[in-house]
Amino acid sequence: MGNLPYNSDLLKEITAFCKKNNIRLGKIEAIGALQKANIGFYDNEKSDYKVNSFNRFFEITNLSGNISIKDGEPFIHAHITLADENGKAFGGHLLEGNIVFVCEVIIHVFDGDEFVRKPDKDTGVFLWG
Repeated sequence: MGNLPYNSDLLKEITAFCKKNNIRLGKIEAIGALQKANIGFYDNEKSDYKVNSFNRFFEITNLSGNISIKDGEPFIHAHITLADENGKAFGGHLLEGNIVFVCEVIIHVFDGDEFVRKPDKDTGVFLWG
């Protein structure tokens, strides 16, 4: 459990922490606020993310995700829900470019065999193999 630094990139900080501490299997939760947001929606026809970027303040009402292995390194797969000053919610896949105002993160580390991501033969999406 801990706080992320002001003005840091949310995804980069969590990923760096996992790499530094050799966390290769786990669950992530977070709440807080962002100064900027960058979230994705997976477009299965283009096999890529549509990026929704916002240059404004949001509350993080929920962030949940997991830690597994991709290309031999800890990989964070998380989704985030944000709320504006009117309570309107925005959500999607956590991408780089989410700039922290304040953020409290909990990482649950699991024992056991690593989950390794590989391209799925039907979708091309990197899933646990």
